[in-house]
Amino acid sequence: MSPKFTIHTPINNFVDEDVRRTGIFEEFNIDFCCGGNHTLAEACAEKGIDPEAVLKRLTAIVPESEAVAAVAEGMDGSLSEAVDHLMQTHHTYLKENLPRLAELLDKVIQAHAANHPELNTVRELFVELRADLEPHLMKEEQVLFPMIKQLESSGGTTELHCGTLENPIRVMQAEHERVLTLFEKIRATTRNFMMPEDGCESYRLLLTGMDELEIDTLLHIQKENEILFPQVLALRGDPI
Repeated sequence: MSPKFTIHTPINNFVDEDVRRTGIFEEFNIDFCCGGNHTLAEACAEKGIDPEAVLKRLTAIVPESEAVAAVAEGMDGSLSEAVDHLMQTHHTYLKENLPRLAELLDKVIQAHAANHPELNTVRELFVELRADLEPHLMKEEQVLFPMIKQLESSGGTTELHCGTLENPIRVMQAEHERVLTLFEKIRATTRNFMMPEDGCESYRLLLTGMDELEIDTLLHIQKENEILFPQVLALRGDPI
């Protein structure tokens, strides 16, 4: 979350930095034109909306220059260094947070499912998500990433047992698409991770954690799809 924006920031400031944020204001029926001089907190108070939840949505949209820098972070060295960065940063994050959120989700369901039956759908989707992500990480760590390091060390000349990395990469990309679809469904089911009025602290932690999980996974996928995989295929001379 950008430290320069808080719930006390005028609405105009959010829009001036990135016009795409107008879509979020429209979603919450917040006036960003004539009411643009009001702070986010003031505008949300008029609508009975949690300003922190709206702030998180707004700051998830970052200017293109910042977004490009985030995707490039850790990916400007060798292929081996990029692979190590992905494992140490994003793989570690997923391994720590997937079990934590699963446990937290069970706790929230036990306390709130009677009033919020949609939580059962969230659990079904999250189980699918975890069942996709955990084997995906294993395939990357045990198969694809070692092959990438082997290919780089040989200057692209080594013979791989699968002949080409194009097919394994296409499989990884297809799995990325499925993961993104599941995140979209979770976001829709939770109304963009909106905290219900009767939610407890555990409920808030769950929604915040899932929101952050989606953001980190999207960045993880962008780093692979947009930087790592094209560089690997170019080294081998395979189609991109």
